[in-house]
Amino acid sequence: MNLSPLIWGITIVIILGLLAFDYFFHIRKAHIPTLREAAIWSSIYVGLAVVFGVAVFIFGGPTMGGEYFAGYITEKALSVDNLFVFLVIMASFKVPREDQQKVLLFGIVFALIARTAFIFAGAALINTWSWMFYIFGIILLVTAGNLLKEEDSEGDDADNFIIKLAKKLFNTSDKYDGDKLFTKIDGKKVLTPMLLVMVAIGGTDLLFALDSIPAIFGLTQNVYIVFTATAFSLMGLRQLYFLLDGLLDRLIYLSYGLATILAFIGVKLVLHALHENNLPFINDGEHVPVFEISTSLSLIVIIGVLAITIIASLVSKSGKAQTVLNNARRHAESYLDLDYTADSAERERVYNLLMDEEKTIQGMEPKYRDKHKDSEEILGQIVQAQQHHRDYRLK
Repeated sequence: MNLSPLIWGITIVIILGLLAFDYFFHIRKAHIPTLREAAIWSSIYVGLAVVFGVAVFIFGGPTMGGEYFAGYITEKALSVDNLFVFLVIMASFKVPREDQQKVLLFGIVFALIARTAFIFAGAALINTWSWMFYIFGIILLVTAGNLLKEEDSEGDDADNFIIKLAKKLFNTSDKYDGDKLFTKIDGKKVLTPMLLVMVAIGGTDLLFALDSIPAIFGLTQNVYIVFTATAFSLMGLRQLYFLLDGLLDRLIYLSYGLATILAFIGVKLVLHALHENNLPFINDGEHVPVFEISTSLSLIVIIGVLAITIIASLVSKSGKAQTVLNNARRHAESYLDLDYTADSAERERVYNLLMDEEKTIQGMEPKYRDKHKDSEEILGQIVQAQQHHRDYRLK
């Protein structure tokens, strides 16, 4: 279905308008979003995506509507998984909490630009060579396998090659100057960590796009649906970050769910490639009569897998224990970082959260607490934070 340039123009204006609104009314003035603010705006953005999907269903038909919702849900789930990495990067760079919104919005804008480029490149490749479906399918199957591998959390570091190169070639500062990208030290213009963290976020966005775009092309080849489902999945990601902050670690089975979905879409792509086959070494270049997975079945599988994954994560006692311990470590490290907690109100907020988590840890069954490899170290950090808090109050 070919859409007129007017429809494309209106859609792009709406998306740019939402991004501009987000910047001028929420991000321009640095602040820490409340849970209520994050929940309200997350709901609004999800609501807008659903309303748009209903409009697609009404004016484009059930097939287009189903493809949009399947694509949107898949991309949203992948975006939530991306938040884990954003969390690691911002923790590594010790980004002040009130400035994290700006970093996230930059990440969203860069992701939208990168994925749009990949979308049109992917569409051109598919239109030229139908065998690209085989390549996309293999990419997704490999990605699914990688998601199932155990990752060493100690290795999660934002100090990657690009950052090391930037530090070597340019003058950089270890201190933030509000949300400025450049500052002056001893009369010299230097890069702040804010610019470096944005480079790190942008680099990871490119890697995410390599998985994301083949996944949605496995559900629909309609470029308009691919673009809008991807764009709306990124809208509200900033608010979702603050809404889920502290709960992200709770979704301990999310990687298994995403691996299942990506493997499913990978198989769907390979089956579609066989059905459209024109490679001479496969069935003498003739189409292979195979079962093709419908959009409705894809939507059912995606929703079902995500529902099982989320419920299993939330009811898991191991997941609850891991969440509390990881949050305690994060809050202890934040409290002990005097650059991060120079503000007395922020110190009190972080400390109160840490004390609530300590009570939960003390009442936790030892088998679940001890399952976390760093439990002793985290308890030691809590004791250290308590001593710092006593010393701070005596000043």
